[in-house]
Amino acid sequence: MKRLSVFGATGSIGQSTLDLVRRNKDLYCVKVLTGGRNLDCLVRNALEFRPEFVVTAHDDCYQELNEMLSHTDIKVAAGANGINEAASVQVNWAMSAIVGAAGLEPGLRAMQAGANLALANKESMVAAGPLMRQTSRENDVALLPVDSEHSGVFQALIGEDRKAVERVILTASGGAFRDWSLEEIAAATPEQAATHPNWDMGQRVTIDSASLFNKALEVIEAKELFDLKPKQVEVLVHPQSMIHALVGFQDGGLMAHIGPADMRHAIGFALNYPNRSYLPVERLDLAKIGQFDFSAPDLEKYPALRLAYDVLDLGGFSGAVYNAAKEIALDAFIAHRIGFLDMAKIVEAVLERIFVKNISKENNFCLENILNMDHIGRTYAREEIEKNSKYL
Repeated sequence: MKRLSVFGATGSIGQSTLDLVRRNKDLYCVKVLTGGRNLDCLVRNALEFRPEFVVTAHDDCYQELNEMLSHTDIKVAAGANGINEAASVQVNWAMSAIVGAAGLEPGLRAMQAGANLALANKESMVAAGPLMRQTSRENDVALLPVDSEHSGVFQALIGEDRKAVERVILTASGGAFRDWSLEEIAAATPEQAATHPNWDMGQRVTIDSASLFNKALEVIEAKELFDLKPKQVEVLVHPQSMIHALVGFQDGGLMAHIGPADMRHAIGFALNYPNRSYLPVERLDLAKIGQFDFSAPDLEKYPALRLAYDVLDLGGFSGAVYNAAKEIALDAFIAHRIGFLDMAKIVEAVLERIFVKNISKENNFCLENILNMDHIGRTYAREEIEKNSKYL
Protein backbone atom coordinates (compact mmCIF):
# COMPACT_ATOMS: atom_id res chain seq x y z
CA MET A 1 0.00 0.00 0.00
CA LYS A 2 1.17 3.53 -0.76
CA ARG A 3 1.66 5.51 2.44
CA LEU A 4 0.34 9.07 2.26
CA SER A 5 0.49 12.38 4.08
CA VAL A 6 -2.01 15.11 3.29
CA PHE A 7 -1.01 18.62 4.39
CA GLY A 8 -3.96 20.99 4.18
CA ALA A 9 -6.44 18.14 4.32
CA THR A 10 -9.48 20.28 5.14
CA GLY A 11 -9.11 22.59 2.13
CA SER A 12 -10.52 21.97 -1.34
CA ILE A 13 -7.37 20.25 -2.64
CA GLY A 14 -7.04 18.14 0.47
CA GLN A 15 -10.67 17.08 0.34
CA SER A 16 -10.40 16.19 -3.35
CA THR A 17 -7.31 14.12 -2.56
CA LEU A 18 -9.15 12.23 0.16
CA ASP A 19 -12.10 11.70 -2.18
CA LEU A 20 -9.81 9.80 -4.55
CA VAL A 21 -8.20 7.86 -1.70
CA ARG A 22 -11.64 6.97 -0.36
CA ARG A 23 -12.53 5.30 -3.66
CA ASN A 24 -9.49 3.00 -3.48
CA LYS A 25 -8.83 2.43 0.20
CA ASP A 26 -7.16 -0.90 -0.48
CA LEU A 27 -4.35 0.93 -2.35
CA TYR A 28 -3.54 3.67 0.16
CA CYS A 29 -2.72 4.09 3.82
CA VAL A 30 -3.07 7.62 5.18
CA LYS A 31 -0.40 8.29 7.81
CA VAL A 32 -0.72 12.05 8.38
CA LEU A 33 -3.51 14.62 8.14
CA THR A 34 -3.10 18.32 8.88
CA GLY A 35 -5.64 21.11 8.76
CA GLY A 36 -6.58 24.50 10.12
CA ARG A 37 -9.51 25.56 12.28
CA ASN A 38 -12.09 23.31 10.65
CA LEU A 39 -11.72 20.70 13.37
CA ASP A 40 -15.01 18.97 12.60
CA CYS A 41 -13.79 18.16 9.11
CA LEU A 42 -10.32 17.20 10.31
CA VAL A 43 -11.70 14.86 12.98
CA ARG A 44 -14.24 13.36 10.60
CA ASN A 45 -11.47 12.52 8.15
CA ALA A 46 -9.26 11.24 10.97
CA LEU A 47 -11.95 8.84 12.17
CA GLU A 48 -12.49 7.61 8.61
CA PHE A 49 -8.85 7.15 7.53
CA ARG A 50 -7.27 6.46 10.95
CA PRO A 51 -3.90 8.15 10.39
CA GLU A 52 -1.09 7.92 12.92
CA PHE A 53 -0.75 11.68 13.25
CA VAL A 54 -3.25 14.55 13.08
CA VAL A 55 -2.19 18.18 13.38
CA THR A 56 -3.97 21.52 13.46
CA ALA A 57 -1.96 24.51 12.31
CA HIS A 58 -3.25 26.59 15.23
CA ASP A 59 -1.82 26.15 18.72
CA ASP A 60 -5.00 27.43 20.33
CA CYS A 61 -6.96 24.55 18.75
CA TYR A 62 -4.79 21.83 20.28
CA GLN A 63 -6.84 21.14 23.40
CA GLU A 64 -10.11 20.87 21.51
CA LEU A 65 -8.61 18.61 18.85
CA ASN A 66 -6.98 16.43 21.49
CA GLU A 67 -10.28 16.04 23.32
CA MET A 68 -12.15 15.19 20.11
CA LEU A 69 -9.68 12.37 19.37
CA SER A 70 -9.01 11.30 22.98
CA HIS A 71 -10.84 8.00 22.49
CA THR A 72 -8.43 6.98 19.70
CA ASP A 73 -4.73 6.13 19.58
CA ILE A 74 -4.06 8.90 17.04
CA LYS A 75 -1.21 11.23 17.95
CA VAL A 76 -2.31 14.88 18.06
CA ALA A 77 -0.20 18.02 17.71
CA ALA A 78 -0.58 21.69 16.81
CA GLY A 79 1.24 24.66 15.32
CA ALA A 80 4.13 24.94 12.91
CA ASN A 81 6.31 22.66 15.02
CA GLY A 82 3.63 20.00 15.01
CA ILE A 83 3.24 20.17 11.23
CA ASN A 84 7.00 19.99 10.72
CA GLU A 85 7.18 16.95 13.00
CA ALA A 86 4.39 15.31 11.02
CA ALA A 87 6.21 16.10 7.79
CA SER A 88 9.12 13.97 8.95
CA VAL A 89 6.94 10.85 9.10
CA GLN A 90 8.16 8.48 6.39
CA VAL A 91 5.63 8.08 3.58
CA ASN A 92 5.80 7.37 -0.15
CA TRP A 93 3.77 10.39 -1.25
CA ALA A 94 2.80 13.68 0.34
CA MET A 95 0.23 16.23 -0.79
CA SER A 96 1.43 19.79 -0.16
CA ALA A 97 -1.84 21.74 -0.08
CA ILE A 98 -1.20 24.23 2.71
CA VAL A 99 -1.95 27.70 1.36
CA GLY A 100 0.84 30.28 1.39
CA ALA A 101 4.47 30.33 2.49
CA ALA A 102 3.53 28.18 5.50
CA GLY A 103 3.63 25.18 3.17
CA LEU A 104 7.32 25.57 2.29
CA GLU A 105 9.06 23.94 5.24
CA PRO A 106 6.68 20.94 5.55
CA GLY A 107 7.17 20.20 1.86
CA LEU A 108 10.96 20.31 2.20
CA ARG A 109 10.85 18.07 5.27
CA ALA A 110 8.57 15.56 3.52
CA MET A 111 11.02 15.27 0.61
CA GLN A 112 13.94 14.92 3.03
CA ALA A 113 12.04 12.04 4.66
CA GLY A 114 11.74 10.31 1.27
CA ALA A 115 8.32 11.34 -0.02
CA ASN A 116 7.46 12.19 -3.60
CA LEU A 117 5.88 15.62 -3.22
CA ALA A 118 2.58 16.45 -4.95
CA LEU A 119 2.82 20.21 -5.07
CA ALA A 120 -0.36 22.26 -4.87
CA ASN A 121 1.48 24.87 -2.80
CA LYS A 122 2.81 27.09 -5.58
CA GLU A 123 4.36 29.47 -3.05
CA SER A 124 7.08 26.89 -2.37
CA MET A 125 8.45 27.18 -5.91
CA VAL A 126 7.90 30.96 -6.02
CA ALA A 127 9.86 31.58 -2.82
CA ALA A 128 12.35 28.73 -2.96
CA GLY A 129 12.45 27.14 -6.40
CA PRO A 130 16.20 26.37 -6.42
CA LEU A 131 16.04 24.89 -2.91
CA MET A 132 12.99 22.77 -3.80
CA ARG A 133 14.73 21.37 -6.89
CA GLN A 134 17.94 20.74 -4.96
CA THR A 135 16.06 18.90 -2.19
CA SER A 136 14.25 16.78 -4.78
CA ARG A 137 17.53 15.79 -6.44
CA GLU A 138 19.44 15.11 -3.25
CA ASN A 139 16.73 12.82 -1.88
CA ASP A 140 15.87 11.18 -5.22
CA VAL A 141 12.19 12.07 -4.94
CA ALA A 142 9.84 13.58 -7.48
CA LEU A 143 8.26 17.02 -7.57
CA LEU A 144 4.81 16.39 -9.03
CA PRO A 145 2.89 19.58 -9.94
CA VAL A 146 -0.77 19.62 -8.93
CA ASP A 147 -1.82 23.05 -10.19
CA SER A 148 -3.89 22.16 -13.24
CA GLU A 149 -1.72 24.33 -15.49
CA HIS A 150 1.60 22.89 -14.37
CA SER A 151 0.22 19.37 -14.37
CA GLY A 152 -0.84 19.99 -17.97
CA VAL A 153 2.66 21.15 -18.91
CA PHE A 154 4.22 18.22 -17.04
CA GLN A 155 2.01 15.75 -18.90
CA ALA A 156 2.64 17.37 -22.27
CA LEU A 157 6.40 17.09 -21.74
CA ILE A 158 6.45 13.36 -20.98
CA GLY A 159 8.62 11.69 -23.60
CA GLU A 160 9.64 15.01 -25.16
CA ASP A 161 13.09 16.56 -25.50
CA ARG A 162 13.09 19.54 -23.13
CA LYS A 163 15.57 21.30 -25.41
CA ALA A 164 12.92 21.37 -28.13
CA VAL A 165 10.54 23.49 -26.00
CA GLU A 166 10.16 27.07 -27.22
CA ARG A 167 7.41 28.29 -24.94
CA VAL A 168 4.88 27.33 -22.31
CA ILE A 169 1.43 28.93 -22.29
CA LEU A 170 -0.56 28.97 -19.05
CA THR A 171 -4.25 29.76 -19.27
CA ALA A 172 -6.24 31.94 -16.88
CA SER A 173 -10.00 32.03 -16.53
CA GLY A 174 -9.90 35.75 -15.78
CA GLY A 175 -11.67 35.15 -12.48
CA ALA A 176 -14.74 36.93 -11.25
CA PHE A 177 -13.92 40.25 -12.92
CA ARG A 178 -12.86 39.25 -16.43
CA ASP A 179 -15.75 41.19 -17.99
CA TRP A 180 -15.59 44.17 -15.60
CA SER A 181 -14.20 47.59 -16.45
CA LEU A 182 -11.15 48.96 -14.65
CA GLU A 183 -13.38 51.38 -12.75
CA GLU A 184 -15.66 48.55 -11.58
CA ILE A 185 -12.70 46.43 -10.54
CA ALA A 186 -11.25 49.27 -8.48
CA ALA A 187 -14.44 49.30 -6.39
CA ALA A 188 -14.71 45.50 -6.03
CA THR A 189 -15.33 44.05 -2.57
CA PRO A 190 -13.77 40.93 -1.04
CA GLU A 191 -17.14 39.23 -1.20
CA GLN A 192 -17.41 39.86 -4.96
CA ALA A 193 -13.84 38.72 -5.55
CA ALA A 194 -14.39 35.46 -3.66
CA THR A 195 -16.78 34.04 -6.27
CA HIS A 196 -15.20 32.10 -9.14
CA PRO A 197 -17.11 31.34 -12.36
CA ASN A 198 -15.52 27.91 -12.98
CA TRP A 199 -13.52 26.50 -10.08
CA ASP A 200 -14.46 25.53 -6.52
CA MET A 201 -11.63 27.00 -4.43
CA GLY A 202 -11.13 28.62 -1.04
CA GLN A 203 -11.53 32.34 -0.38
CA ARG A 204 -7.88 33.33 -0.67
CA VAL A 205 -7.12 31.39 -3.86
CA THR A 206 -10.34 32.62 -5.46
CA ILE A 207 -9.50 36.26 -4.74
CA ASP A 208 -5.98 35.64 -6.07
CA SER A 209 -7.62 34.30 -9.22
CA ALA A 210 -9.69 37.46 -9.62
CA SER A 211 -6.58 39.65 -9.32
CA LEU A 212 -4.45 37.24 -11.38
CA PHE A 213 -2.01 37.08 -8.49
CA ASN A 214 -2.64 33.35 -8.65
CA LYS A 215 -1.56 33.28 -12.29
CA ALA A 216 1.38 35.54 -11.52
CA LEU A 217 2.61 33.03 -8.95
CA GLU A 218 2.11 30.27 -11.51
CA VAL A 219 4.27 32.11 -14.05
CA ILE A 220 7.12 32.16 -11.54
CA GLU A 221 6.42 28.56 -10.56
CA ALA A 222 6.50 27.42 -14.20
CA LYS A 223 9.85 29.08 -14.76
CA GLU A 224 11.25 27.30 -11.70
CA LEU A 225 9.63 23.90 -12.22
CA PHE A 226 10.54 23.52 -15.87
CA ASP A 227 13.81 25.50 -15.92
CA LEU A 228 12.52 28.06 -18.43
CA LYS A 229 13.67 31.53 -19.39
CA PRO A 230 11.24 34.33 -18.43
CA LYS A 231 10.30 35.05 -22.06
CA GLN A 232 9.33 31.40 -22.55
CA VAL A 233 6.37 31.65 -20.14
CA GLU A 234 3.18 33.17 -21.58
CA VAL A 235 -0.38 33.67 -20.31
CA LEU A 236 -3.67 33.63 -22.18
CA VAL A 237 -7.13 34.34 -20.79
CA HIS A 238 -9.31 31.32 -21.57
CA PRO A 239 -12.79 31.69 -20.00
CA GLN A 240 -13.81 28.02 -20.38
CA SER A 241 -10.96 26.78 -18.13
CA MET A 242 -10.69 23.54 -20.11
CA ILE A 243 -7.38 24.02 -21.90
CA HIS A 244 -5.11 24.20 -18.88
CA ALA A 245 -1.79 24.72 -20.63
CA LEU A 246 -0.07 24.48 -23.98
CA VAL A 247 3.54 23.65 -24.81
CA GLY A 248 5.07 25.04 -27.98
CA PHE A 249 7.99 23.28 -29.66
CA GLN A 250 10.72 24.47 -31.99
CA ASP A 251 9.01 22.85 -34.98
CA GLY A 252 6.03 25.17 -34.49
CA GLY A 253 3.73 22.56 -32.99
CA LEU A 254 1.58 23.21 -29.93
CA MET A 255 0.56 20.44 -27.57
CA ALA A 256 -2.46 21.27 -25.40
CA HIS A 257 -3.69 19.63 -22.23
CA ILE A 258 -7.50 19.66 -22.20
CA GLY A 259 -9.70 18.50 -19.35
CA PRO A 260 -12.64 19.44 -17.13
CA ALA A 261 -12.37 22.11 -14.43
CA ASP A 262 -11.91 19.42 -11.78
CA MET A 263 -8.77 19.33 -9.66
CA ARG A 264 -9.15 15.60 -9.15
CA HIS A 265 -7.55 15.03 -12.55
CA ALA A 266 -4.26 16.76 -11.66
CA ILE A 267 -4.34 15.27 -8.15
CA GLY A 268 -5.07 11.80 -9.48
CA PHE A 269 -2.33 12.03 -12.07
CA ALA A 270 0.18 12.90 -9.34
CA LEU A 271 -1.22 10.25 -7.01
CA ASN A 272 -0.88 7.48 -9.60
CA TYR A 273 2.25 8.71 -11.41
CA PRO A 274 3.90 7.28 -13.48
CA ASN A 275 0.74 5.33 -14.29
CA ARG A 276 -2.60 6.61 -15.49
CA SER A 277 -5.56 5.19 -13.58
CA TYR A 278 -9.31 5.64 -13.85
CA LEU A 279 -10.51 8.94 -12.38
CA PRO A 280 -14.15 9.92 -11.70
CA VAL A 281 -14.09 13.18 -13.65
CA GLU A 282 -16.29 14.49 -16.45
CA ARG A 283 -15.54 13.34 -20.00
CA LEU A 284 -15.69 16.41 -22.20
CA ASP A 285 -18.13 16.58 -25.10
CA LEU A 286 -16.20 18.84 -27.46
CA ALA A 287 -19.06 19.03 -29.97
CA LYS A 288 -21.33 20.32 -27.21
CA ILE A 289 -18.72 22.81 -26.02
CA GLY A 290 -18.39 24.07 -29.59
CA GLN A 291 -15.47 26.47 -29.23
CA PHE A 292 -12.63 27.67 -27.04
CA ASP A 293 -11.94 31.37 -26.59
CA PHE A 294 -8.63 33.10 -25.92
CA SER A 295 -7.49 36.66 -25.36
CA ALA A 296 -4.37 38.42 -24.12
CA PRO A 297 -4.47 39.52 -20.47
CA ASP A 298 -4.95 43.24 -19.85
CA LEU A 299 -1.95 44.22 -17.73
CA GLU A 300 -3.64 47.45 -16.65
CA LYS A 301 -6.48 45.42 -15.14
CA TYR A 302 -4.08 42.74 -13.90
CA PRO A 303 -0.86 44.47 -12.74
CA ALA A 304 0.03 41.43 -10.61
CA LEU A 305 0.98 39.61 -13.80
CA ARG A 306 3.30 42.40 -14.94
CA LEU A 307 5.00 42.32 -11.54
CA ALA A 308 5.60 38.57 -11.87
CA TYR A 309 7.81 39.20 -14.89
CA ASP A 310 9.66 41.87 -12.88
CA VAL A 311 10.35 39.16 -10.30
CA LEU A 312 11.72 36.86 -12.99
CA ASP A 313 14.08 39.63 -14.08
CA LEU A 314 15.13 40.44 -10.50
CA GLY A 315 15.74 36.81 -9.54
CA GLY A 316 17.29 35.85 -6.22
CA PHE A 317 15.00 36.21 -3.23
CA SER A 318 12.51 38.49 -5.01
CA GLY A 319 10.00 35.64 -5.37
CA ALA A 320 9.93 35.16 -1.60
CA VAL A 321 9.41 38.90 -1.10
CA TYR A 322 6.73 39.08 -3.80
CA ASN A 323 4.72 36.27 -2.27
CA ALA A 324 5.11 37.56 1.29
CA ALA A 325 3.97 41.07 0.33
CA LYS A 326 1.07 39.61 -1.62
CA GLU A 327 -0.13 37.59 1.38
CA ILE A 328 -0.12 40.67 3.62
CA ALA A 329 -1.86 42.79 0.97
CA LEU A 330 -4.48 40.08 0.54
CA ASP A 331 -5.10 40.03 4.31
CA ALA A 332 -5.62 43.81 4.20
CA PHE A 333 -8.05 43.57 1.28
CA ILE A 334 -10.09 40.83 2.97
CA ALA A 335 -10.23 43.04 6.07
CA HIS A 336 -11.57 45.94 3.92
CA ARG A 337 -8.48 48.02 4.73
CA ILE A 338 -7.39 48.51 1.11
CA GLY A 339 -8.97 48.37 -2.31
CA PHE A 340 -8.71 45.55 -4.83
CA LEU A 341 -6.15 47.27 -7.07
CA ASP A 342 -4.19 48.51 -4.04
CA MET A 343 -2.91 44.97 -3.48
CA ALA A 344 -0.67 45.18 -6.55
CA LYS A 345 0.43 48.73 -5.65
CA ILE A 346 1.64 47.55 -2.27
CA VAL A 347 3.52 44.60 -3.73
CA GLU A 348 5.14 46.85 -6.34
CA ALA A 349 6.23 49.32 -3.65
CA VAL A 350 7.81 46.50 -1.65
CA LEU A 351 9.67 45.17 -4.69
CA GLU A 352 10.97 48.66 -5.41
CA ARG A 353 12.27 48.93 -1.85
CA ILE A 354 14.22 45.67 -2.01
CA PHE A 355 15.56 46.58 -5.45
CA VAL A 356 16.82 49.96 -4.23
CA LYS A 357 18.41 48.34 -1.17
CA ASN A 358 19.82 45.54 -3.37
CA ILE A 359 18.80 42.86 -0.90
CA SER A 360 16.99 40.55 -3.29
CA LYS A 361 20.08 38.99 -4.87
CA GLU A 362 20.75 35.33 -4.26
CA ASN A 363 23.28 34.72 -1.50
CA ASN A 364 23.30 31.27 0.08
CA PHE A 365 19.83 30.17 -0.98
CA CYS A 366 19.02 28.27 2.22
CA LEU A 367 15.75 27.98 4.13
CA GLU A 368 16.89 30.40 6.86
CA ASN A 369 17.64 33.16 4.35
CA ILE A 370 14.45 32.53 2.41
CA LEU A 371 12.38 32.81 5.59
CA ASN A 372 14.27 35.97 6.50
CA MET A 373 13.39 37.54 3.14
CA ASP A 374 9.80 36.42 3.63
CA HIS A 375 9.82 38.30 6.94
CA ILE A 376 11.26 41.41 5.28
CA GLY A 377 8.58 41.29 2.58
CA ARG A 378 5.81 41.06 5.18
CA THR A 379 7.31 43.85 7.28
CA TYR A 380 7.65 46.17 4.29
CA ALA A 381 4.10 45.42 3.15
CA ARG A 382 2.67 46.24 6.58
CA GLU A 383 4.67 49.48 6.61
CA GLU A 384 3.35 50.41 3.17
CA ILE A 385 -0.23 49.83 4.30
CA GLU A 386 0.26 51.82 7.50
CA LYS A 387 2.20 54.79 6.17
CA ASN A 388 0.22 55.50 3.02
CA SER A 389 -3.12 57.07 3.80
CA LYS A 390 -4.22 56.49 0.21
CA TYR A 391 -4.64 52.79 1.08
CA LEU A 392 -6.72 53.35 4.21
